[in-house]
Amino acid sequence: MTASHLLVPVPIPDRVAALIGSCIPPHIVEAEFDAVCAAREVRRFRGPRLCVEDQADREQALAELARANKILAAHHPRLPVHPRSSW
Repeated sequence: MTASHLLVPVPIPDRVAALIGSCIPPHIVEAEFDAVCAAREVRRFRGPRLCVEDQADREQALAELARANKILAAHHPRLPVHPRSSW
């Protein structure tokens, strides 16, 4: 019996990562990259008082995140990225 908190993360060799990546359609990989970048941008613009330009930038990042998540969700329902995601 194995407890999940006892598992040690093991790095994936580059060749294995490339093999896994080759199984994923390119537009899904691109959408995931776009979603992660947009989520990082959304997290950057936090706070109760943002200037007008920062609010516009945050809304733009949210729109890009929604666009990328729509593609990811169409491929698999558990792929969308959330702004509060750890990665």
